[in-house]
Amino acid sequence: MNATYLEKAKERMPNIPLLVNVVSKRVRQLNAGQRPLIKPDTPDMDHLDLALKEVAEGKLSAELGALPTPRSDAASSLLAL
Repeated sequence: MNATYLEKAKERMPNIPLLVNVVSKRVRQLNAGQRPLIKPDTPDMDHLDLALKEVAEGKLSAELGALPTPRSDAASSLLAL
């Protein structure tokens, strides 16, 4: 793993668990045959480094959606009493 790409990716995506999920999903896509979004440094560049470089260069991002609010039927039945 290229430490430079990792540091740059962490600067762009400081939420480490999110970065891990994005990179791991992208590595699976690259392993399945998808083409890289960037030009590899070498023809045999590791897929992990490719994914980190894609994040570092802003080619990959993630968006966190709002979590659904839990619905409590017990609370509504208490209000009915």
